[in-house]
Amino acid sequence: MALETLLDAIAEQGWYVWDDFLSLEQVQSLRECVPQDWYRARIGRNDDLLQAKAIRSDRIQWLNSEMGLPVQDYLTRMEQIRCEVNRDFFMGLFEYESHFAQYQVGDFYKKHLDAFRGQENRKLTTVFYLNENWTEADGGELKIYDMDDQLIDTVAPVAGRLVVFLSENFPHEVLPAKAERMSIAGWFRTNGVTESRFDIAH
Repeated sequence: MALETLLDAIAEQGWYVWDDFLSLEQVQSLRECVPQDWYRARIGRNDDLLQAKAIRSDRIQWLNSEMGLPVQDYLTRMEQIRCEVNRDFFMGLFEYESHFAQYQVGDFYKKHLDAFRGQENRKLTTVFYLNENWTEADGGELKIYDMDDQLIDTVAPVAGRLVVFLSENFPHEVLPAKAERMSIAGWFRTNGVTESRFDIAH
């Protein structure tokens, strides 16, 4: 089973590329749920939250179940992954946060880690792609590195593909898009507490 392959890959190397995670029809249904209003993506959390266009220039909209049945189905699939990962690795993953991400022509996201400094409660990152008919000329590839800054893989953002990796172990970047690029970025999180309050997702 593909889910078992994912679990084996996380155990062995800490990352996995799952092609055809959803069918083209399911991708199209998800695209129909993409909102019309977008927010400029920001960096950090709580007091460290800021906009930094020199680091990232994409736009986002957080997912919620009220966006429609395709989004509900996607979140259910993520819940299944969360339960299986917790069962196999005892990671204590508490919740999943995710957003649609829109990269217009020229947008990018420079190399970074998904774990916030001092609040490393994002443990497992997911990226799901919604780009039908993607070609190499469209750009927007995901580059994944190890902690020694060695390139591990360059992932094309093709429709139906899911990328999963340990958030604290793999710096990554999104190359400039040369055509509109759509994805769902998500993170499985532990229940972090900061200054006696829950570290709630924005």
